Amino acid sequence: MTHTASTGTVATRRLGLLSIALLALTVILGLFVSDEDVIQGSTVRIMYVHVPTIWVAYMAFAFTAVCSAIYLSGKNRSLAWDRVGGASAEIGVLFVAISLVTGSLWGRITWGTYWVWDARLTSTAFLFITYVGYLAVRRLGGTQRQRAKRSAVLALLAVLEIPLVHFSVRLWRSLHQEASVANRGTDVELDGLMLFTLFLGLVAFTVLYVWMMLHRQRGIALEDALADKGLDVAIEQRRAESVVN
Repeated sequence: MTHTASTGTVATRRLGLLSIALLALTVILGLFVSDEDVIQGSTVRIMYVHVPTIWVAYMAFAFTAVCSAIYLSGKNRSLAWDRVGGASAEIGVLFVAISLVTGSLWGRITWGTYWVWDARLTSTAFLFITYVGYLAVRRLGGTQRQRAKRSAVLALLAVLEIPLVHFSVRLWRSLHQEASVANRGTDVELDGLMLFTLFLGLVAFTVLYVWMMLHRQRGIALEDALADKGLDVAIEQRRAESVVN
């Protein structure tokens, strides 16, 4: 048991070092090596953070939904699925927040304002608020099983917002630009190094997400174990009081 835990810790540490290396390389290529965009100039460099963070957030929320579906459908409803799903949602909320901030910075430079009630921006903000609500629901009172059940149901409903956010640019008249990599076909609008840097950012933030999720789900497991211990102590105290009385 100790050997397995030690091996997992070493693997997690290596994953963290890998994410740092990939992020550092993305920063170097994105800020100093890749060329400026013909139209947007240096503003395009925000894309190397903005695009990966929102895509990884989509992935995090989708994984939360998968974990929730497994928990609700399984005969042996392990709370591990709830913990992993909750950890994934927390990190997804963080990445959406980063995406909103970087998008606002891009908007300030491009549109002259940090925020407009654009379809993509508004739907993304609504997605962020929805999952903040999901995290709040997880903190409500009740047993861990009750937490897992209500969180799973909400996660399966919330994930339906992702297609709405992603396709909002095409569904409504939006100021937000469409995809630069595969816009209505297979034509790529980025040069080789810019495209490589963008995909490197996707890989880097994905590795970072996995590393953060592994750490966070362990934290949630410790919180649950501490809560269980506290409950056991309370029950023993209550039994002792009953014997005395």
